[in-house]
Amino acid sequence: MRVEELLVYGKAHCHSDFAKILLADIIGKNPLELLTCLDLEVEKECCEKYKRAVCAIEKGTPLQYALGKVNFYGVEFSIDERVLIPRFETEELVENTIKYINEFFTQPVDIIDLGCGSGVIGLTLEKKVSTNFVDLVDISEKALEVTHKNCGKLNSKANIIKSDMFSNVEKKYDVIISNPPYIRDDEEIEDIVKKNEPHLALYAGSDGLDCYRKILSTIKPHMKDRCLIAFEIGYLQKEPIFKLVEEYLEDVKIICKQDLSEKDRMIFILKNL
Repeated sequence: MRVEELLVYGKAHCHSDFAKILLADIIGKNPLELLTCLDLEVEKECCEKYKRAVCAIEKGTPLQYALGKVNFYGVEFSIDERVLIPRFETEELVENTIKYINEFFTQPVDIIDLGCGSGVIGLTLEKKVSTNFVDLVDISEKALEVTHKNCGKLNSKANIIKSDMFSNVEKKYDVIISNPPYIRDDEEIEDIVKKNEPHLALYAGSDGLDCYRKILSTIKPHMKDRCLIAFEIGYLQKEPIFKLVEEYLEDVKIICKQDLSEKDRMIFILKNL
């Protein structure tokens, strides 16, 4: 089939933008280039792959899962239904964490990414700052399979640890970062998220704070004398998380930052910084 025929097929089954993005990715073109190669014959294998992806999107699969990858902070990561789709807000968490590391630490630093999922946070930090080591931790074996794949793609030296937060972790860290599950069990979320993304990585108890409690109640033995803790949070969770920090930690500075939508989205806890 020709590019033009495939685009007609795609647009009949999903949003035209998705049809273009999928086809361009499969044939190795920029979406803007497609109009210049409408008569290009596409190999049968690529045609079949395109049609499968289009049909998956028509049935409700997110575009990122159909592509099997996502761009996060300028780096391409593999993802699928075993892990969450990274959001822009998480890129902001990483960007602010990099700023704090550069401001407060004489690098290299020791980093742990708790609930790492596909590994985008820890692996991005490994690329952007100088590190002694990066530990990527998740309770899900399926998620860690994706993490391992991304480590291989990026030639990462990160350590992959199966653990329920700190339960199988013994080291101390300069930087402890996490985008944990923080949705209430009864909270209404978009159908496309609820039906496709792993619930283990979404829900966190009746108030959405279970993971923060688990982390903060066990964090002290894993903090170096000078330490940065970075959390992504639900936009209504600032006050209860501040209270949890005050309950479990002393002599720390707590900073909340907003995302680009001006919603409370990140909490940074500074010890001796």
